[in-house]
Amino acid sequence: MTQGTFLFLGDSLVADFNWQERMHHFKILNYGVPGETAQGLLDRIPSITEAVDSPEIVMLMIGTNNLIIEDYNYLDTLQKIIIQLTSSYPTTDIITNSLFPFQIPWLDHDGLQEINAEVEMLTMRTGCCYLDMFKKIQPNPDFFQGDGVHLTPKAYDIWSKSILEFVSFLVEDD
Repeated sequence: MTQGTFLFLGDSLVADFNWQERMHHFKILNYGVPGETAQGLLDRIPSITEAVDSPEIVMLMIGTNNLIIEDYNYLDTLQKIIIQLTSSYPTTDIITNSLFPFQIPWLDHDGLQEINAEVEMLTMRTGCCYLDMFKKIQPNPDFFQGDGVHLTPKAYDIWSKSILEFVSFLVEDD
């Protein structure tokens, strides 16, 4: 028995995992696209909202590729994404995921934490939820592949468990 539709939006971190296998109580729709930037996702939102009718939950993980191309001004675009999603899905719980502690040479962890603090404030202003995975996924080889960005199965296990725990609190509050 499914608990509803769970829409995943984002980049390869979303696209590269079998969420359905891990979250079998939901009908998972994975709209992750490898290489996706915030602007790319914003451009796709109209076609996604046309194709997907009122999911119960949306998980949003975007910004990784913006950082890789040194685009640190993507938060305005993220806000537009959230506004379009909340407008299209007024009864849907929208979860915005933090950035992970990536091993990007030109961006230290303090810089990532500053960006995450801005993302968290943005979620408060827009009325969606914030899932902080920065502290749960440590920057070590157990959690990141050789590129320092893509996750290992162990990291996906922690992330998917954290999402399920977070969702259980959302369901309790409804």
